[in-house]
This record gives sequence, structure tokens and C-alpha cells, in this order.
Amino acid sequence: MSAEVPEVIERRALTAPQRAIGDFVFRYLTVGSGLVVLVVLALIAIATTGQALPLFHHNLHQFLFSKVWNPQAARPQFGALGFVFGTVVSSAIALMLAVPVSVGIALFLAEFAPLRLRRPVTFLVDLLAAVPSVVFGLWGVLVLAPWIRHIYARLAGWAHPVPGLRVLLSAGQGGGGSGRSFFTAGIILALMITPIVTALTREIYDTTPSGQKEAALALGATRWEMVRGTIFPHSRAGFVGAALLGLGRALGETIAAALVIGSSVQVTGRLFSSGDSMAAVIANQFGEATDTFRAALIGLGVLLFIITILVNLIARAILGRTEVL
Repeated sequence: MSAEVPEVIERRALTAPQRAIGDFVFRYLTVGSGLVVLVVLALIAIATTGQALPLFHHNLHQFLFSKVWNPQAARPQFGALGFVFGTVVSSAIALMLAVPVSVGIALFLAEFAPLRLRRPVTFLVDLLAAVPSVVFGLWGVLVLAPWIRHIYARLAGWAHPVPGLRVLLSAGQGGGGSGRSFFTAGIILALMITPIVTALTREIYDTTPSGQKEAALALGATRWEMVRGTIFPHSRAGFVGAALLGLGRALGETIAAALVIGSSVQVTGRLFSSGDSMAAVIANQFGEATDTFRAALIGLGVLLFIITILVNLIARAILGRTEVL
């Protein structure tokens, strides 16, 4: 037994330099991988900003604060405010519709669904995430919009006597006739981000220690009291991250939003009115753009990039505050 100990020590001594080299290589590979992501993001920002500099130098104030977009005029006007408004409103509608549904589905799959039902429902939710965005957009413009425009008209009639809702639920330009509107785009975006938020939320719920759930039930808590007292507090930070990840997906969606939002540049309080978004207008008009027009569209891309970064920074701040609490 004692004779084997020196051999083990000698073997470990021989492999120590190899382990040190492996640790060194692994450390710098991981650091390099992280730096590659930052370098790529920096190159994207530099390249797109450089392409949009002609517009930023001469018309930055008009670009940021004007809602007039008229590239065909004798003196073209490029105002991004209408596109920013459409992007934010449709994404906010999508988040408000998708988050409660996603939380309910995730909670059902994690805690209440029978085992024989859990797997097929999980598969269907994951399958929904694999559907291409253009399919959602085509379904929205061919099926949902013609059907839902009658509901918009009915809701507008019901809300007409109420001063606040009269404007909010009135059809306005474009939306009443075709069904293509901010709200329709929000519904389509909600369908697209629901699988993402659901999958992440379900995984977060599953990380709740089983001992905490069993202890709550052993103390006489009902199923709902156990969920409210153990799963929800444990999952707050991850849930916020999942919701904001879905928001980031909604902000950058292009084809589906372009098909159902209506392609009408306006800032209005009418949710059933048509509008436009930054990603949609870039996809629709970039092929015919030249010179300043092209720089304006690239500027919209830069602005969308900045908004996405701001959303991520806000998410980090909320997560940090949630973890402290």
C-alpha cells in the first residue's frame, strides 16, 4: 500500500503541467469567445452608424422628433418618430397579451398537468416556436385581419359613449377597413413570443427546490398558496428576464409585422388604426432606397439597435433589483 503512494504522487506531478496548460488554454478560449461577441457588436454599430452619418450630420433633430416620412418629395423628409411609436406600441401589446398566457401555460405544465398530458403539450408549445415568422404574417393578413376587423368595429361601437375608450378603441385610419393595425400586429407578435416566454418560464419554475414546495404543502398550504409562496418568489428574476427576452424578439420582428401592421406612418392613440414599425419599413423600402433615403433606413436600424440595448440594460437593472429583494 505504501509502495503505491509514491507512484500516485509521481503520476500527479507529471500531469500537473498538462493541467496548467489546459486551464490556461481554456481560460483564454472562453475570454476570446466573449470578446468575439463584443467585437462583432461593435463592428455592426460602427458600420451601420458610418452608413447613416450623412443623415445624422444634417437632419438628426428632424429624424428623431418628426413623424413625417416622405422620401419622394422634392425635399425628402425622414422622421423616425412614427416608426418608433409603432414598434413600441405593437411590442407592448404583444407583451401584455403573451406574458399572462405564457405564465399560465408554464405553470400548468410545471405543476398541474398530468404526466400523460405534459409531454405532448410541451412538444406543441416548442413546435409553435419553430413556425417561420412569414407563416404567422400570412395567416394574420389572410385570416385574422379580415375576421377581426368586425370585432374592432363592434368594440368601437361599445366604447363610443366612454370618453377615454372612445379614442383608444376607435378604428381610425386604415384599421377599420382592413383589420391591419397596431393591435393586429400585437396579436401576431404575441403568438410568436409566447413559446419563447413559456419555455423559459417553465424551466425557471422547474428550478424551484422540491423541498420548499413539499414543506409548504406539509404545513397545510393549498396548491395555489404553495405556488404563490415558493415558486413565484424563487422565479422572479428569471421570469423578468424571460419577459424582456420576448420583448426583444417582438421589437426586432420584421416580416410578420410588415404584413399585418398596415404600413401607415402615424402617431395616434387609436389601437385599431394602421401603423408601421422600424424593422418593417426597412424590409419594405430598402430595395428601392439610394443616397439619403438609404442612410435614413440604416439610421432606423441604428435606432432599433440602440433601443434593443436599452431594453437589455433595463432588464439587467430590474434583474439586479429583483435579486437584491
